[in-house]
Amino acid sequence: MQVAGGLAIALYDGVGPPKSADVYQGISDLTRHVYCLLGMPIDAVNMESTLRAINRASSSADPFLVSTANLNYLASSLTDAEFRESLLQSDLSIADGMPIVWIARLLGLPIKERIAGADILDGLRARTSARKLDVFFFGGADGIADLARRILNADNGGLFCVGTLNPGYGTPDEMSSDAIIATINTSNADFLVVALGASKGQTWLLRNHHRVRIPVRAHLGAAINFQAGSVKRAPKMIRKAGLEWLWRIKQERHLWIRYWRDGRTLLRLLRTRILPLTWQGRRRGRAPKELYIGLRPEKHSVVLQVSGDAIEPYINHAIGRFQQAVDLARPLVILDLAAVRHIDQRFFGLILMLRKVLHRREATLLFVRASDRVRRLFQLNELEFLLDTK
Repeated sequence: MQVAGGLAIALYDGVGPPKSADVYQGISDLTRHVYCLLGMPIDAVNMESTLRAINRASSSADPFLVSTANLNYLASSLTDAEFRESLLQSDLSIADGMPIVWIARLLGLPIKERIAGADILDGLRARTSARKLDVFFFGGADGIADLARRILNADNGGLFCVGTLNPGYGTPDEMSSDAIIATINTSNADFLVVALGASKGQTWLLRNHHRVRIPVRAHLGAAINFQAGSVKRAPKMIRKAGLEWLWRIKQERHLWIRYWRDGRTLLRLLRTRILPLTWQGRRRGRAPKELYIGLRPEKHSVVLQVSGDAIEPYINHAIGRFQQAVDLARPLVILDLAAVRHIDQRFFGLILMLRKVLHRREATLLFVRASDRVRRLFQLNELEFLLDTK
């Protein structure tokens, strides 16, 4: 399934090499400041940057998929290839969950701030700009979305709800009928907020990426409940401490099963992925070898021969070379990794963006001649599926 991110927005918050402006619109995903966190692309952004990106994207006709990655998203992405693909095809993927921020800190990644979906709605609602964003709520328990709509519209803030629809229970395909899509599209909303449960919601968004005409779309889970007041959010101190899950279990007892399962996944990842990556990063004492990427066009492919250390200090060179390869418009791009010594999470993030750009153009990214050491890095970063591309 092809999913295109028509509007690419890259944001810069003082991390990494400086750019000429802090928001880029209408250019390649290769310019996004993305890190790979155990197979998920995570943008290094803050809340203000996120709100600006959503506001800008809402004025475009191109689809802009926002994914709010938390521990449940991470656990689901490891076992569900379609769910993982919805994250990989996102136009903005943010850290919604303190465990994601904690993992980033352990790995030395500049993902410093939790950006919760509920906080995004609160931030947009609190804005006092002349132009309000029209929002459509899709999903939620019976009556909850409509209650949220009434409360939101009485507030006279930066959001105005132009419609709600509860599709009931069913599969993503059953919730994708022509009538449902038409109801959503005729609302002419700027922002589609989906609340179907993370797995079903992300799958629905991926499968209907080109059918939905609302520019900004995101699955924001319990955010509709919070807007309606049917579920009370944890106090800010509890959220900052990463204990919101205890507060949620207190109010919604059935959630303990999910949190228990996700917690076990986190412990396994800590032992088998996070600590080995952290230890490996700390024991790399040798001076970095400068990255060089040679480009060789062939009739039906482009070969990129990568040598040296594929790490963040050399990322601009890689971005330039990857963009050149994309511009050649071949159906196959080959990354020859025979001379690569090391790959960090920033370079892996760029690889995920290259894959996304090529996927949009119906082209394939293929990896060849990876050493055992490099294959191990793919494995530790939960990217082995990339090496299986035929």
